[in-house]
Amino acid sequence: MYVTKEPSRKMLRRAFLGRSGLGFGSLALASLLQQDQCGASTGRTIPERSPHFAPKAKSVIWLFMRGGVSHMESFDPKPALNQYAGKTIAETPYAFVQDPERLKKVRVVVVNDANGQQRNTIYPLQVGFKRYGNSGIEVSDWFPHLGSCVDDLAVIRSMWTTDDNHGAQVQFHSGRHMLEPRVPTIGAWVNYGLGTLNENLPQFIGMGPRFFDRRDGHYLGPAYDAVQLKVDPSNPLDYAKPEGEITAAEQRLEFDLIHYLNQLTAAQYPGDAELEARIKSYELAYRMQTAVPGVIRFDGETEATKKLYGFDQKETRPFGEQLLAARRFVEQGVRFIQIMHGGGAAGAWDQHSNLKSKHAELAMQVDRPISGLLKDLKQRGMLDETLVVFATEFGRTPGSQNGDGRDHHPFGFSVWMAGGGLKGGITHGATDEIGFHAADQPHYVTDVHATLLHQLGLDSHRLNVPGHKRLERDYGHVISDIIA
Repeated sequence: MYVTKEPSRKMLRRAFLGRSGLGFGSLALASLLQQDQCGASTGRTIPERSPHFAPKAKSVIWLFMRGGVSHMESFDPKPALNQYAGKTIAETPYAFVQDPERLKKVRVVVVNDANGQQRNTIYPLQVGFKRYGNSGIEVSDWFPHLGSCVDDLAVIRSMWTTDDNHGAQVQFHSGRHMLEPRVPTIGAWVNYGLGTLNENLPQFIGMGPRFFDRRDGHYLGPAYDAVQLKVDPSNPLDYAKPEGEITAAEQRLEFDLIHYLNQLTAAQYPGDAELEARIKSYELAYRMQTAVPGVIRFDGETEATKKLYGFDQKETRPFGEQLLAARRFVEQGVRFIQIMHGGGAAGAWDQHSNLKSKHAELAMQVDRPISGLLKDLKQRGMLDETLVVFATEFGRTPGSQNGDGRDHHPFGFSVWMAGGGLKGGITHGATDEIGFHAADQPHYVTDVHATLLHQLGLDSHRLNVPGHKRLERDYGHVISDIIA
Protein backbone atom coordinates (compact mmCIF):
# COMPACT_ATOMS: atom_id res chain seq x y z
CA MET A 1 0.00 0.00 0.00
CA TYR A 2 3.04 2.22 0.25
CA VAL A 3 4.36 1.72 -3.27
CA THR A 4 2.63 2.11 -6.58
CA LYS A 5 5.54 1.99 -9.06
CA GLU A 6 8.37 -0.51 -9.48
CA PRO A 7 11.21 2.11 -9.33
CA SER A 8 9.83 3.49 -6.05
CA ARG A 9 9.70 -0.02 -4.57
CA LYS A 10 13.36 -0.57 -5.39
CA MET A 11 14.44 2.85 -4.15
CA LEU A 12 12.59 2.37 -0.86
CA ARG A 13 14.34 -0.95 -0.22
CA ARG A 14 17.77 0.45 -1.07
CA ALA A 15 17.20 3.50 1.15
CA PHE A 16 16.18 1.25 4.04
CA LEU A 17 19.26 -0.91 3.53
CA GLY A 18 21.44 2.19 3.53
CA ARG A 19 20.17 3.21 6.97
CA SER A 20 20.47 -0.29 8.39
CA GLY A 21 23.61 -2.27 9.09
CA LEU A 22 23.48 -3.76 5.58
CA GLY A 23 24.24 -0.61 3.61
CA PHE A 24 27.51 -1.52 1.93
CA GLY A 25 27.87 1.46 -0.41
CA SER A 26 30.73 2.42 -2.79
CA LEU A 27 33.14 -0.42 -3.58
CA ALA A 28 31.32 -2.88 -1.38
CA LEU A 29 27.96 -2.12 -2.97
CA ALA A 30 29.49 -2.54 -6.41
CA SER A 31 30.88 -5.94 -5.53
CA LEU A 32 28.47 -7.34 -2.98
CA LEU A 33 25.29 -6.27 -4.74
CA GLN A 34 26.96 -7.54 -7.89
CA GLN A 35 24.29 -10.15 -8.52
CA ASP A 36 21.76 -7.35 -9.02
CA GLN A 37 23.39 -6.36 -12.28
CA CYS A 38 24.36 -9.91 -13.19
CA GLY A 39 20.76 -11.02 -12.86
CA ALA A 40 19.57 -8.04 -14.86
CA SER A 41 22.08 -8.51 -17.67
CA THR A 42 21.95 -12.29 -18.00
CA GLY A 43 18.42 -13.03 -16.86
CA ARG A 44 19.67 -15.56 -14.32
CA THR A 45 21.53 -15.81 -11.09
CA ILE A 46 25.15 -16.89 -10.95
CA PRO A 47 25.36 -20.54 -11.98
CA GLU A 48 26.90 -23.21 -9.85
CA ARG A 49 30.01 -24.51 -11.57
CA SER A 50 32.31 -27.49 -11.24
CA PRO A 51 35.67 -28.57 -12.70
CA HIS A 52 35.77 -30.13 -16.16
CA PHE A 53 38.14 -32.81 -14.89
CA ALA A 54 39.92 -33.75 -11.66
CA PRO A 55 41.83 -30.71 -10.41
CA LYS A 56 45.33 -30.63 -8.97
CA ALA A 57 44.80 -27.26 -7.24
CA LYS A 58 41.93 -25.59 -5.40
CA SER A 59 43.07 -21.99 -5.10
CA VAL A 60 45.41 -19.42 -6.65
CA ILE A 61 47.52 -16.69 -5.04
CA TRP A 62 48.42 -14.31 -7.86
CA LEU A 63 51.31 -11.92 -7.12
CA PHE A 64 51.77 -9.15 -9.66
CA MET A 65 54.71 -6.74 -9.62
CA ARG A 66 53.45 -3.56 -11.30
CA GLY A 67 55.84 -1.63 -13.53
CA GLY A 68 58.00 -4.29 -15.17
CA VAL A 69 60.54 -6.32 -13.20
CA SER A 70 63.86 -6.67 -15.00
CA HIS A 71 64.11 -10.33 -15.97
CA MET A 72 67.87 -9.94 -16.35
CA GLU A 73 68.27 -8.81 -12.75
CA SER A 74 65.90 -11.34 -11.20
CA PHE A 75 65.52 -14.84 -12.69
CA ASP A 76 67.23 -14.77 -16.13
CA PRO A 77 70.93 -13.83 -15.76
CA LYS A 78 72.70 -12.67 -18.92
CA PRO A 79 76.49 -12.46 -18.37
CA ALA A 80 76.93 -11.35 -22.00
CA LEU A 81 75.62 -7.95 -20.91
CA ASN A 82 78.74 -7.50 -18.80
CA GLN A 83 81.01 -8.71 -21.58
CA TYR A 84 79.65 -6.20 -24.10
CA ALA A 85 78.70 -3.35 -21.78
CA GLY A 86 78.95 0.05 -23.43
CA LYS A 87 78.92 -1.32 -26.96
CA THR A 88 76.04 -0.86 -29.32
CA ILE A 89 73.99 -3.97 -29.93
CA ALA A 90 75.18 -3.78 -33.55
CA GLU A 91 78.77 -4.06 -32.34
CA THR A 92 78.11 -7.38 -30.62
CA PRO A 93 77.51 -10.85 -32.09
CA TYR A 94 73.84 -10.29 -31.31
CA ALA A 95 73.08 -7.59 -33.86
CA PHE A 96 70.39 -9.89 -35.29
CA VAL A 97 68.07 -9.03 -32.40
CA GLN A 98 67.61 -5.54 -33.88
CA ASP A 99 65.29 -6.64 -36.63
CA PRO A 100 63.76 -3.36 -37.90
CA GLU A 101 60.22 -4.70 -37.84
CA ARG A 102 60.60 -5.77 -34.25
CA LEU A 103 62.21 -2.49 -33.20
CA LYS A 104 59.14 -0.65 -34.44
CA LYS A 105 57.19 -2.34 -31.64
CA VAL A 106 59.61 -1.91 -28.77
CA ARG A 107 61.34 1.17 -27.44
CA VAL A 108 65.02 0.24 -27.24
CA VAL A 109 66.19 3.52 -25.78
CA VAL A 110 69.38 5.11 -27.04
CA VAL A 111 71.98 7.45 -25.55
CA ASN A 112 74.30 9.88 -27.30
CA ASP A 113 77.99 9.18 -27.74
CA ALA A 114 80.73 11.84 -27.68
CA ASN A 115 79.97 12.83 -31.28
CA GLY A 116 76.31 13.31 -30.58
CA GLN A 117 75.37 10.12 -32.38
CA GLN A 118 72.69 7.94 -30.87
CA ARG A 119 73.63 4.41 -29.87
CA ASN A 120 71.76 1.45 -28.41
CA THR A 121 74.27 0.65 -25.69
CA ILE A 122 74.38 -2.54 -23.67
CA TYR A 123 73.80 -1.92 -19.98
CA PRO A 124 75.64 -4.38 -17.68
CA LEU A 125 73.93 -6.46 -15.02
CA GLN A 126 73.35 -4.42 -11.88
CA VAL A 127 73.39 -7.34 -9.45
CA GLY A 128 75.12 -10.67 -8.97
CA PHE A 129 73.59 -14.15 -9.08
CA LYS A 130 73.97 -17.33 -7.04
CA ARG A 131 72.95 -20.92 -7.60
CA TYR A 132 70.47 -22.29 -5.08
CA GLY A 133 69.01 -25.62 -4.05
CA ASN A 134 69.48 -29.06 -5.55
CA SER A 135 68.41 -27.66 -8.91
CA GLY A 136 71.21 -25.10 -8.97
CA ILE A 137 68.97 -22.47 -10.58
CA GLU A 138 70.54 -19.02 -10.57
CA VAL A 139 68.63 -16.31 -8.73
CA SER A 140 69.54 -12.65 -8.31
CA ASP A 141 71.19 -11.49 -5.10
CA TRP A 142 68.17 -9.20 -4.68
CA PHE A 143 66.01 -12.29 -4.05
CA PRO A 144 68.03 -14.46 -1.62
CA HIS A 145 64.99 -15.70 0.32
CA LEU A 146 63.25 -16.77 -2.88
CA GLY A 147 66.52 -18.43 -3.84
CA SER A 148 66.09 -20.67 -0.81
CA CYS A 149 62.73 -21.79 -2.28
CA VAL A 150 63.97 -22.33 -5.83
CA ASP A 151 63.44 -26.10 -5.73
CA ASP A 152 59.70 -25.39 -5.48
CA LEU A 153 59.63 -22.94 -8.42
CA ALA A 154 58.93 -23.47 -12.10
CA VAL A 155 60.66 -20.47 -13.69
CA ILE A 156 59.40 -19.58 -17.18
CA ARG A 157 62.03 -17.47 -18.94
CA SER A 158 60.35 -17.10 -22.33
CA MET A 159 57.28 -14.92 -21.85
CA TRP A 160 56.24 -12.29 -24.42
CA THR A 161 53.44 -9.81 -24.93
CA THR A 162 52.58 -7.08 -27.45
CA ASP A 163 51.96 -3.90 -25.44
CA ASP A 164 55.12 -1.91 -24.75
CA ASN A 165 53.44 0.43 -22.27
CA HIS A 166 51.85 -0.25 -18.91
CA GLY A 167 48.53 -1.16 -20.45
CA ALA A 168 50.38 -4.48 -20.64
CA GLN A 169 49.13 -4.95 -17.07
CA VAL A 170 45.64 -5.25 -18.56
CA GLN A 171 46.97 -7.55 -21.28
CA PHE A 172 48.70 -9.89 -18.84
CA HIS A 173 45.47 -10.36 -16.89
CA SER A 174 43.05 -10.57 -19.84
CA GLY A 175 45.12 -11.56 -22.86
CA ARG A 176 43.90 -8.55 -24.84
CA HIS A 177 45.78 -5.36 -25.72
CA MET A 178 44.50 -2.37 -23.79
CA LEU A 179 43.26 -0.75 -27.02
CA GLU A 180 41.05 -3.75 -27.79
CA PRO A 181 37.58 -4.22 -26.24
CA ARG A 182 37.77 -5.24 -22.60
CA VAL A 183 37.32 -8.93 -21.79
CA PRO A 184 37.27 -10.91 -18.51
CA THR A 185 40.49 -11.38 -16.58
CA ILE A 186 41.96 -14.69 -15.42
CA GLY A 187 40.56 -14.17 -11.90
CA ALA A 188 37.09 -13.62 -13.32
CA TRP A 189 37.30 -16.81 -15.42
CA VAL A 190 38.30 -18.84 -12.36
CA ASN A 191 35.40 -17.30 -10.45
CA TYR A 192 33.03 -18.02 -13.34
CA GLY A 193 34.26 -21.57 -13.91
CA LEU A 194 34.39 -22.83 -10.34
CA GLY A 195 32.35 -20.64 -8.02
CA THR A 196 32.88 -20.59 -4.30
CA LEU A 197 34.13 -23.02 -1.67
CA ASN A 198 32.89 -20.77 1.15
CA GLU A 199 29.54 -18.98 0.95
CA ASN A 200 30.58 -16.51 3.65
CA LEU A 201 33.49 -15.06 1.66
CA PRO A 202 34.03 -13.67 -1.85
CA GLN A 203 35.26 -16.08 -4.49
CA PHE A 204 37.73 -13.52 -5.87
CA ILE A 205 39.66 -11.07 -3.67
CA GLY A 206 41.98 -8.23 -4.70
CA MET A 207 44.54 -6.40 -2.58
CA GLY A 208 47.09 -3.71 -3.34
CA PRO A 209 47.24 -0.83 -5.86
CA ARG A 210 45.41 -1.16 -9.15
CA PHE A 211 45.19 1.30 -12.04
CA PHE A 212 44.11 1.16 -15.70
CA ASP A 213 41.22 -1.30 -15.90
CA ARG A 214 39.85 -1.86 -12.38
CA ARG A 215 37.20 -4.34 -13.43
CA ASP A 216 37.44 -8.06 -14.07
CA GLY A 217 34.10 -9.48 -15.11
CA HIS A 218 33.29 -7.26 -18.10
CA TYR A 219 30.82 -9.21 -20.27
CA LEU A 220 30.55 -11.90 -17.56
CA GLY A 221 29.03 -9.18 -15.37
CA PRO A 222 30.14 -7.44 -12.16
CA ALA A 223 29.44 -10.63 -10.21
CA TYR A 224 32.92 -11.71 -11.35
CA ASP A 225 34.85 -8.60 -10.35
CA ALA A 226 37.37 -8.88 -7.53
CA VAL A 227 36.24 -7.72 -4.10
CA GLN A 228 38.95 -5.24 -3.11
CA LEU A 229 40.06 -5.63 0.52
CA LYS A 230 42.49 -3.96 2.91
CA VAL A 231 44.38 -5.77 5.67
CA ASP A 232 42.62 -3.82 8.39
CA PRO A 233 40.29 -5.82 10.67
CA SER A 234 38.53 -2.63 11.76
CA ASN A 235 37.63 -1.68 8.18
CA PRO A 236 38.69 -4.31 5.62
CA LEU A 237 36.10 -3.24 3.08
CA ASP A 238 34.78 0.27 2.58
CA TYR A 239 31.33 0.70 4.11
CA ALA A 240 31.30 -2.90 5.32
CA LYS A 241 30.25 -1.93 8.86
CA PRO A 242 26.89 -0.74 10.18
CA GLU A 243 26.40 2.97 9.70
CA GLY A 244 25.59 3.64 13.36
CA GLU A 245 25.71 1.98 16.75
CA ILE A 246 23.90 -1.31 16.44
CA THR A 247 24.20 -4.64 18.20
CA ALA A 248 24.48 -7.95 16.39
CA ALA A 249 21.02 -8.90 17.64
CA GLU A 250 19.49 -5.68 16.35
CA GLN A 251 21.23 -6.11 13.02
CA ARG A 252 19.91 -9.66 12.78
CA LEU A 253 16.35 -8.39 13.38
CA GLU A 254 16.75 -5.77 10.65
CA PHE A 255 18.12 -8.37 8.26
CA ASP A 256 15.25 -10.72 9.01
CA LEU A 257 12.78 -7.94 8.30
CA ILE A 258 14.45 -7.13 4.98
CA HIS A 259 14.48 -10.80 4.11
CA TYR A 260 10.77 -11.06 4.96
CA LEU A 261 9.92 -8.05 2.77
CA ASN A 262 11.98 -9.46 -0.08
CA GLN A 263 10.21 -12.80 0.18
CA LEU A 264 6.82 -11.08 0.02
CA THR A 265 7.93 -9.30 -3.13
CA ALA A 266 9.35 -12.52 -4.55
CA ALA A 267 5.97 -14.16 -4.11
CA GLN A 268 4.35 -11.25 -5.92
CA TYR A 269 6.90 -11.37 -8.75
CA PRO A 270 7.89 -15.08 -8.96
CA GLY A 271 9.81 -14.73 -12.23
CA ASP A 272 12.01 -11.80 -11.12
CA ALA A 273 15.56 -13.19 -11.46
CA GLU A 274 16.97 -9.80 -10.50
CA LEU A 275 15.17 -9.87 -7.17
CA GLU A 276 16.34 -13.42 -6.46
CA ALA A 277 19.93 -12.35 -7.17
CA ARG A 278 19.54 -9.29 -4.94
CA ILE A 279 18.35 -11.39 -2.02
CA LYS A 280 21.41 -13.62 -2.33
CA SER A 281 23.76 -10.64 -2.48
CA TYR A 282 22.27 -9.08 0.67
CA GLU A 283 22.68 -12.37 2.49
CA LEU A 284 26.34 -12.56 1.43
CA ALA A 285 26.85 -8.96 2.52
CA TYR A 286 25.53 -9.78 5.97
CA ARG A 287 27.70 -12.87 6.36
CA MET A 288 30.81 -11.05 5.17
CA GLN A 289 30.55 -8.40 7.87
CA THR A 290 31.69 -10.96 10.42
CA ALA A 291 33.62 -13.43 8.24
CA VAL A 292 36.11 -11.09 6.55
CA PRO A 293 37.48 -9.26 9.63
CA GLY A 294 37.99 -12.59 11.35
CA VAL A 295 40.20 -13.88 8.54
CA ILE A 296 42.52 -10.85 8.53
CA ARG A 297 42.85 -10.74 12.31
CA PHE A 298 46.23 -12.34 13.09
CA ASP A 299 45.89 -12.74 16.87
CA GLY A 300 45.91 -16.51 16.58
CA GLU A 301 49.09 -16.67 14.50
CA THR A 302 52.36 -17.50 16.27
CA GLU A 303 55.17 -14.99 16.45
CA ALA A 304 57.30 -17.41 14.43
CA THR A 305 54.76 -17.37 11.62
CA LYS A 306 54.55 -13.57 11.64
CA LYS A 307 58.33 -13.35 11.54
CA LEU A 308 58.39 -15.75 8.60
CA TYR A 309 56.32 -13.21 6.64
CA GLY A 310 58.52 -10.29 7.71
CA PHE A 311 56.30 -8.69 10.35
CA ASP A 312 59.42 -7.73 12.33
CA GLN A 313 60.74 -5.42 9.60
CA LYS A 314 59.02 -2.20 8.51
CA GLU A 315 60.00 -2.69 4.85
CA THR A 316 58.54 -6.18 4.61
CA ARG A 317 55.57 -6.02 6.96
CA PRO A 318 52.99 -4.38 4.64
CA PHE A 319 53.36 -7.00 1.90
CA GLY A 320 53.82 -9.73 4.49
CA GLU A 321 50.46 -8.89 6.04
CA GLN A 322 48.76 -9.21 2.66
CA LEU A 323 50.39 -12.58 2.02
CA LEU A 324 49.51 -13.96 5.44
CA ALA A 325 45.93 -12.79 4.84
CA ALA A 326 46.05 -14.60 1.49
CA ARG A 327 47.08 -17.85 3.16
CA ARG A 328 44.23 -17.48 5.66
CA PHE A 329 41.72 -16.78 2.87
CA VAL A 330 42.91 -19.88 1.00
CA GLU A 331 42.39 -21.89 4.19
CA GLN A 332 38.81 -20.62 4.24
CA GLY A 333 38.16 -21.64 0.64
CA VAL A 334 38.66 -18.44 -1.36
CA ARG A 335 39.47 -19.45 -4.93
CA PHE A 336 41.54 -16.54 -6.26
CA ILE A 337 43.52 -13.91 -4.33
CA GLN A 338 45.11 -11.25 -6.52
CA ILE A 339 47.77 -9.08 -4.84
CA MET A 340 49.35 -6.14 -6.65
CA HIS A 341 52.68 -4.67 -5.54
CA GLY A 342 54.08 -1.31 -6.63
CA GLY A 343 52.17 1.95 -6.30
CA GLY A 344 51.80 4.76 -8.82
CA ALA A 345 49.99 4.74 -12.14
CA ALA A 346 52.74 2.89 -14.01
CA GLY A 347 53.92 0.84 -11.06
CA ALA A 348 56.93 1.26 -8.78
CA TRP A 349 58.97 -1.39 -10.63
CA ASP A 350 59.21 0.92 -13.68
CA GLN A 351 62.90 1.87 -13.42
CA HIS A 352 63.82 4.06 -16.36
CA SER A 353 66.61 5.38 -14.17
CA ASN A 354 68.28 4.43 -10.90
CA LEU A 355 67.41 0.78 -11.50
CA LYS A 356 70.02 -0.64 -9.15
CA SER A 357 68.86 1.06 -5.97
CA LYS A 358 65.11 1.02 -6.73
CA HIS A 359 64.93 -2.63 -7.81
CA ALA A 360 66.98 -3.59 -4.75
CA GLU A 361 64.57 -1.67 -2.49
CA LEU A 362 61.44 -3.15 -4.05
CA ALA A 363 62.86 -6.68 -4.09
CA MET A 364 63.56 -6.39 -0.37
CA GLN A 365 59.89 -5.52 0.24
CA VAL A 366 58.62 -8.71 -1.42
CA ASP A 367 61.42 -11.31 -1.28
CA ARG A 368 61.11 -12.36 2.36
CA PRO A 369 57.29 -12.27 2.51
CA ILE A 370 56.91 -14.37 -0.65
CA SER A 371 59.42 -16.94 0.54
CA GLY A 372 57.57 -16.96 3.87
CA LEU A 373 54.29 -17.65 2.06
CA LEU A 374 55.80 -20.56 0.11
CA LYS A 375 57.40 -22.08 3.20
CA ASP A 376 54.26 -21.61 5.29
CA LEU A 377 52.04 -23.21 2.66
CA LYS A 378 54.47 -26.09 2.30
CA GLN A 379 54.82 -26.84 6.01
CA ARG A 380 51.02 -26.79 6.38
CA GLY A 381 50.59 -29.22 3.48
CA MET A 382 48.79 -26.54 1.46
CA LEU A 383 51.25 -25.87 -1.36
CA ASP A 384 50.16 -28.96 -3.31
CA GLU A 385 46.65 -27.52 -3.65
CA THR A 386 47.58 -23.83 -3.87
CA LEU A 387 49.09 -22.41 -7.04
CA VAL A 388 51.28 -19.34 -6.47
CA VAL A 389 52.11 -17.09 -9.44
CA PHE A 390 54.78 -14.34 -9.54
CA ALA A 391 54.29 -12.14 -12.61
CA THR A 392 54.88 -8.70 -14.10
CA GLU A 393 53.66 -7.02 -17.29
CA PHE A 394 56.96 -7.17 -19.23
CA GLY A 395 60.71 -7.17 -18.74
CA ARG A 396 63.29 -4.48 -19.37
CA THR A 397 65.63 -3.69 -22.24
CA PRO A 398 69.23 -4.95 -22.52
CA GLY A 399 70.18 -1.39 -23.46
CA SER A 400 70.46 1.54 -21.08
CA GLN A 401 68.14 4.47 -20.57
CA ASN A 402 69.09 7.72 -18.87
CA GLY A 403 72.45 6.12 -18.16
CA ASP A 404 71.36 3.96 -15.23
CA GLY A 405 68.00 2.45 -16.10
CA ARG A 406 66.20 0.18 -18.56
CA ASP A 407 63.08 0.77 -20.64
CA HIS A 408 59.97 -1.36 -21.20
CA HIS A 409 60.56 -4.66 -23.01
CA PRO A 410 57.68 -6.95 -24.10
CA PHE A 411 59.68 -9.37 -26.32
CA GLY A 412 61.11 -11.53 -23.55
CA PHE A 413 60.70 -11.72 -19.77
CA SER A 414 60.24 -14.10 -16.85
CA VAL A 415 57.52 -15.28 -14.49
CA TRP A 416 57.45 -18.19 -12.08
CA MET A 417 54.79 -20.50 -10.70
CA ALA A 418 54.86 -22.83 -7.70
CA GLY A 419 52.67 -25.50 -6.11
CA GLY A 420 49.33 -26.69 -7.41
CA GLY A 421 50.69 -29.85 -9.02
CA LEU A 422 53.54 -28.16 -10.92
CA LYS A 423 57.14 -29.29 -11.05
CA GLY A 424 59.60 -27.51 -8.80
CA GLY A 425 63.25 -26.68 -9.35
CA ILE A 426 63.00 -26.27 -13.12
CA THR A 427 63.47 -23.55 -15.72
CA HIS A 428 61.46 -23.57 -18.92
CA GLY A 429 62.15 -21.66 -22.13
CA ALA A 430 64.88 -19.09 -22.68
CA THR A 431 65.63 -15.67 -24.06
CA ASP A 432 68.61 -15.07 -26.33
CA GLU A 433 72.09 -14.31 -24.95
CA ILE A 434 71.31 -10.68 -24.16
CA GLY A 435 67.73 -11.20 -22.99
CA PHE A 436 66.12 -9.52 -25.97
CA HIS A 437 63.74 -12.12 -27.42
CA ALA A 438 61.96 -15.19 -26.09
CA ALA A 439 64.06 -17.51 -28.25
CA ASP A 440 63.22 -21.00 -26.98
CA GLN A 441 59.66 -22.20 -26.31
CA PRO A 442 58.10 -18.71 -26.26
CA HIS A 443 54.84 -18.27 -24.36
CA TYR A 444 52.23 -15.56 -24.77
CA VAL A 445 50.72 -14.40 -21.48
CA THR A 446 47.55 -16.48 -21.80
CA ASP A 447 49.65 -19.66 -21.69
CA VAL A 448 50.04 -18.89 -17.98
CA HIS A 449 46.24 -18.59 -17.78
CA ALA A 450 45.66 -21.90 -19.57
CA THR A 451 48.14 -23.68 -17.30
CA LEU A 452 46.58 -22.25 -14.17
CA LEU A 453 43.07 -23.18 -15.31
CA HIS A 454 44.21 -26.68 -16.22
CA GLN A 455 45.57 -27.24 -12.72
CA LEU A 456 42.23 -26.08 -11.33
CA GLY A 457 40.46 -28.67 -13.48
CA LEU A 458 39.23 -26.28 -16.17
CA ASP A 459 39.62 -26.40 -19.94
CA SER A 460 39.94 -22.79 -21.11
CA HIS A 461 38.29 -23.69 -24.45
CA ARG A 462 35.13 -24.69 -22.59
CA LEU A 463 34.79 -21.34 -20.81
CA ASN A 464 32.62 -19.44 -23.24
CA VAL A 465 29.58 -17.19 -23.02
CA PRO A 466 26.98 -17.13 -25.82
CA GLY A 467 27.18 -13.96 -27.86
CA HIS A 468 30.82 -13.23 -27.04
CA LYS A 469 33.56 -14.38 -29.37
CA ARG A 470 36.93 -15.26 -27.90
CA LEU A 471 40.07 -15.20 -30.03
CA GLU A 472 42.25 -18.29 -30.19
CA ARG A 473 45.05 -16.52 -28.32
CA ASP A 474 42.61 -15.77 -25.49
CA TYR A 475 42.52 -19.45 -24.58
CA GLY A 476 46.27 -19.91 -24.40
CA HIS A 477 48.14 -23.21 -24.39
CA VAL A 478 48.91 -25.31 -21.34
CA ILE A 479 52.65 -25.34 -20.56
CA SER A 480 52.72 -29.09 -20.14
CA ASP A 481 56.48 -29.28 -19.51
CA ILE A 482 56.09 -27.72 -16.07
CA ILE A 483 53.26 -29.99 -14.89
CA ALA A 484 54.29 -32.77 -12.51
